Amino acid sequence: MKLSDFDFDLPEALIATRPARPRSAARMLVAAGDQMTDAHVHALPDWLRPGDRLVLNDTRVIPARLTGTRRRSGPQGESVAKIEVTLLEPGADGDWTALVKHLKKLREGEQVEFGADLSATLTAKTDGQARLRFNLTGDDFDAALASAGAMPLPPYIAAKRPADAQDKTDYQTVWARHAGAVAAPTASLHFDEALLAELRAKGVDFTHVTLHVGAGTFLPVKVEDVTTHKMHAEWGEVTETAAAEIAATRRAGGRVIPVGTTALRLIESAARETGEIAPWRGETDIFIYPGFRFCVTDALMTNFHLPKSTLLMLVSAFMGQGRMKRVYAHAVAQGYRFFSYGDASLLIPEQITATGAQSTRVSRKGA
Repeated sequence: MKLSDFDFDLPEALIATRPARPRSAARMLVAAGDQMTDAHVHALPDWLRPGDRLVLNDTRVIPARLTGTRRRSGPQGESVAKIEVTLLEPGADGDWTALVKHLKKLREGEQVEFGADLSATLTAKTDGQARLRFNLTGDDFDAALASAGAMPLPPYIAAKRPADAQDKTDYQTVWARHAGAVAAPTASLHFDEALLAELRAKGVDFTHVTLHVGAGTFLPVKVEDVTTHKMHAEWGEVTETAAAEIAATRRAGGRVIPVGTTALRLIESAARETGEIAPWRGETDIFIYPGFRFCVTDALMTNFHLPKSTLLMLVSAFMGQGRMKRVYAHAVAQGYRFFSYGDASLLIPEQITATGAQSTRVSRKGA
């Protein structure tokens, strides 16, 4: 299986730099079996049935991008360097692992100032990453980070414009609860309270799980044989309550529909050992590509992904490579917007109508 199998021509103009407003006004391409329908996210209730369950990732994105200064005294006087930091994850000792632009300009023991209240000391360099110890902890750190930090927009957006105050709202789901992600579960950004209320009225159920999305989600695949690619690890949890809700839906004949690839990766990780959903907590580096056997997922709501990405491999595993090539060709031809702030797709291996009625069903064990 070659990396080139997942390539396609994507006009740069189709990479969205701002979300649709309101959130549910985004377009949504429904691919149900071999049928494609152009719709909008606010029509999602029309495509779901009473008893279906949406699985929502309730991670909260932290404003993980910081810009600071390093000051150093020398024979020629004081020198000042601009240091850009993207926080990755906290360690058990309170230090943070981070990516640092111009890391060579920073020595162990030196301090970076991010404003009047927040600073960090470099404690170590490992494999191109830094370990930083901040001057604040707990709620004081959270408050200072909220003031000094910017949302860690994907590089495809950051290359076009800097993050601003609006992104602190736009790049966060309405149900965000547990802080720890440095990238948003972007399919969830299409939901607002009005849409959630409509879905509840339709009889659709919700389950919350947590997967802290890491910066590794943006890393490119660098091997031609994709089966040798090593995925980054991300921390997640499926609670006993969440597992029980999902299992109950499956027993009752409802469909389990993760919103976003992060929620899908997590619930499939939780089912890998026995083939059935179970409580789960830890780090997952699950890599889903064609040939994967899905144990829990019946349908998937997700955004449109970039060429040669692991996320494109995941949806190709779910729907079949040929079918996804046709879906993406349609999306490009019809001007759908791609990636984090882009439009949505609803992927359903079975053939259904817009009223949610089933006409043909295929096995969920790999499309």
